[in-house]
Amino acid sequence: MQRHPNIKDGLNLIIFAICVAIGTIFINSFVFRTFSVVGPSMEPTMHTGDRLIVNRVPATYSKLHNKLYKPNRGEIIVFENPLYDSSGHDEYIVKRVIAFPGERVVLKDGVLTVFNDEHPNGFNPDENYAKTLSTPISGNFDDEVPEGTLFVAGDHRNENYSFDSRNGLGFIPMHSVVGPVSLRIWPLDKFTTLQ
Repeated sequence: MQRHPNIKDGLNLIIFAICVAIGTIFINSFVFRTFSVVGPSMEPTMHTGDRLIVNRVPATYSKLHNKLYKPNRGEIIVFENPLYDSSGHDEYIVKRVIAFPGERVVLKDGVLTVFNDEHPNGFNPDENYAKTLSTPISGNFDDEVPEGTLFVAGDHRNENYSFDSRNGLGFIPMHSVVGPVSLRIWPLDKFTTLQ
């Protein structure tokens, strides 16, 4: 006969709550994480209020092997804002990967061109998803991507709708990448995989 069933039930409830909390932290840190889009920088691909699932597994795998995670070109990623502070900058940002370390990025006359060893005459990194971009592309830029960083840009590149590597955000440290965006789960009528 149990003398204190209420104590046992209370302890079981506390243990269950602790396990749920640890599981949630583990999943958010190493498996996947959700983010909400704020602002027009990725229009028309995504809009304010869209809820995204970011795949943490590739970044976690790279860290376990003591390597920097390198996303694919054209992939949409979420990363920690290198300019984040408490004065109003967003802590996390979503953008598209354009160029990698050692590549030269040139933006001239509304055309973005990447130069590397495979393409010494340059290529347009937007060819596969040009239909998702807001054009024309504004600004001028000519620089080489430093080691350990990425050049990123939003899909809404006319005027100043996207604050990105072209116009003040700078190059993004690879170690700050949370992971690639896998799904848009909200709104339900726009549920889709993203690239």
